[in-house]
Amino acid sequence: MKFLKFIPILFIFFGNVPYKNEVRAEISNPEDFRVLSNVSKKLSISNVEYFIKEGDKYIKNGDFEKAKDFYLDARKLAKQLASFYSDLNSTFKGIDARIPKEMQTKGKQTLQILAESNERLVSMYIKTEKPEVAVPLLVEIIRIMSPNSPEGKKAYERLIQLGFVETKYKG
Repeated sequence: MKFLKFIPILFIFFGNVPYKNEVRAEISNPEDFRVLSNVSKKLSISNVEYFIKEGDKYIKNGDFEKAKDFYLDARKLAKQLASFYSDLNSTFKGIDARIPKEMQTKGKQTLQILAESNERLVSMYIKTEKPEVAVPLLVEIIRIMSPNSPEGKKAYERLIQLGFVETKYKG
């Protein structure tokens, strides 16, 4: 019986031997594994900016269809990013305050660039005489940026110019 009590002690003593041939994974540059932190990757605000710049190039050349495609891609990516940041923000609230703060900052940047891509699309649709397509985009700008922001005020002014609304906003 005393021998059975002695067995766990032997396991603890002899079972805790360090491994002689351990393999350690070493990373020379930890930033290499942060794939999405690079500016050239797909899920980034910089990629939305790239789409907007490419659309601007096509506008200057007069190719509205290709410009529209780039602006729509920018808008789509910005909406995805905003949704992802919002989801992470709400998921980590009350758990780690640093993460929601970062997600809120990134979300604001994303909404800002979403409003910018919407503005470019609005200008293009007005230029190509499709104001009915521009109205929902202007309303979205006001909704995401607030009527008191410069972008929101500008969008509301454009709605007045298009004749969609008549009451001037005094905010």
